[in-house]
Amino acid sequence: MKRTISTDKAPKAIGPYSQAVVYGGLAYLSGQIAIDPASNKVIEGGISAQTERVLENIKAVLEASGASLDSVLKTTVFLKDMEDFAPMNQIYARYFPKDSPARSTVQAAKLPRDVGVEIDVIAAIVEPLTEPRP
Repeated sequence: MKRTISTDKAPKAIGPYSQAVVYGGLAYLSGQIAIDPASNKVIEGGISAQTERVLENIKAVLEASGASLDSVLKTTVFLKDMEDFAPMNQIYARYFPKDSPARSTVQAAKLPRDVGVEIDVIAAIVEPLTEPRP
């Protein structure tokens, strides 16, 4: 059964999509950008600060989905500027210190709200959902 996931601990969807969809034991997360869920505004700071905010948002959606950073199978990283790869990668490595997921990284011509990074994720469910999480 397909379930859509929504949590207040991550930015609300800014269009006709879900923060995540859970199906067949997997969580498919929509791309997250550096929006503070409390203020709904893009955070200040460079690529390192933005990457950290993005990964914190992902962590919140994963938890609401019954998954975790440890169960992430695949990520796709979209960078506004490939010159930001090294600082993004440094922060990313802190969130995935061992058994890193498969990853693609691409430079995108433009990202939502003109942010420097967007990341989407596919993860295995580690905790079965009985009710949609807040």
